[in-house]
Amino acid sequence: MIINYRSMNKDVYILGIESSCDETAAAVFHNDLMLSNVIASQDIHKLYGGVVPELASRAHQQKIILVVDAALKEAKVSKNDLSAVAFTRGPGLIGALLVGVSFAKSMALALEIPLIEVNHMQAHVLAHFIQRNGNEKLRMQNAELNPKSEIRNPKFPFLCLTVSGGHTQIVLVKDYLDMQIIGETLDDAAGEAFDKGAKIMGLPYPGGPLIDELAKKGNPNAYKFPHPYVERLNFSFSGLKTSMLYFIRDNMKNDSLFVEKNKADICASLQRTIIEVLIDKLQLAAMQHGIKEIAIAGGVSANSGLRSALSAMKEKEGWNVYIPDFEFCTDNAAMIAIAGYYKYLVKDFADQSVTPLARMEF
Repeated sequence: MIINYRSMNKDVYILGIESSCDETAAAVFHNDLMLSNVIASQDIHKLYGGVVPELASRAHQQKIILVVDAALKEAKVSKNDLSAVAFTRGPGLIGALLVGVSFAKSMALALEIPLIEVNHMQAHVLAHFIQRNGNEKLRMQNAELNPKSEIRNPKFPFLCLTVSGGHTQIVLVKDYLDMQIIGETLDDAAGEAFDKGAKIMGLPYPGGPLIDELAKKGNPNAYKFPHPYVERLNFSFSGLKTSMLYFIRDNMKNDSLFVEKNKADICASLQRTIIEVLIDKLQLAAMQHGIKEIAIAGGVSANSGLRSALSAMKEKEGWNVYIPDFEFCTDNAAMIAIAGYYKYLVKDFADQSVTPLARMEF
């Protein structure tokens, strides 16, 4: 049964806080309408070729007050107007999460308002329901993919492919707060395959976006990488990373400039392989569940190759495809606030004993 959430509350203000990795973020919502979404990135990790947990947690401590203050000011909302504070409980880096959780608990306690814990991966899915004034960007984007439809948000039930540096999942979404993982990676995530592939090639961190840009200039059929066989709707990318490592090593023996000469083709071929694996499993899930409402979420959903592949599947399979605005693909607090809003409506609150979880089940 679908709950009529909109009839339950008319005037709810939610502060969302995100600190699961290397983005310190805060957002303020009036019901499901985004009033602000402030993100402070941590560039220091580029020096180390990946996120350093201790440095991430220190940066969160330095920035969280400034980010929350900026979000409230941009939204023109007083802290005393807030109905609740929503925060990422997990999954993520435990030290980074601890900063956000501690701040949220303290603020909720001081203001005597409810505290709402949010699963980071569920929030990525719910980013599709963020409203903004006119929602012009999302309307234009979905109009391009669904020219005959005025639908701006996925209809329940829908499938959501959530792809990031730490997770790859196919989620069956029955309602805002009713989700089931029906497929997931058994080892490495798709985003990690992109980043590790880039690192093997000597590209700077974060490598995923660089592979996407270089792939646009290359031949996706230049090189063949293996498609791992995994039963049911699950994924595996560890073998692909190993294959990439051996491929570069063996070719560099014969030509030390092999990567430099063929960088675009290597990136295009790697990206094609990863996207084919993702789309094949998503297509199988859609067939098994008889669902044509298809969404993507997470950092890798910003990949242009994946977006193009989904657009092609729309034409081939008759899918209604939903892709979040770039602002909501990577980690942000708007997705935490929208998840907090729907949990607020059913009074799903946490207490002051809540602690962060590096691993958190749906």
